[in-house]
Amino acid sequence: MDRIDIHMQVPRVEYQKLRDMRPGETSADVRARVESARERQRVRFEGTDIASNADMRPAQVRKYCALDDPCQALMKTAMRQLQLTARAYHRVLKLSRTVADLAGAEDITQVHLAEALQYHPNLELM
Repeated sequence: MDRIDIHMQVPRVEYQKLRDMRPGETSADVRARVESARERQRVRFEGTDIASNADMRPAQVRKYCALDDPCQALMKTAMRQLQLTARAYHRVLKLSRTVADLAGAEDITQVHLAEALQYHPNLELM
């Protein structure tokens, strides 16, 4: 299971949510956000052989996925509770970087890290 980056269960959508008349995010908005995130990555890795966050090696992960103290505390707890491997640790950080890029954020925050952690298969152990 350590070779797959994202695992998630998608629950059934409740009737009330289906009949909600509020407009959701449009495909065009999602596309623009993804294109913006890809551009951030292109600029970040310009002049290297890396095309995206997923391609980062440990040295780049250390450089581009730096965590502040609250994020480090969250990651330390997750490492212990989810029994993450070194590979999983790096995968979570890369995914956190992508979540931050999609949000247009320069730095990874606890929100980005928590979202990335929720996609890990061992979360079911908690």
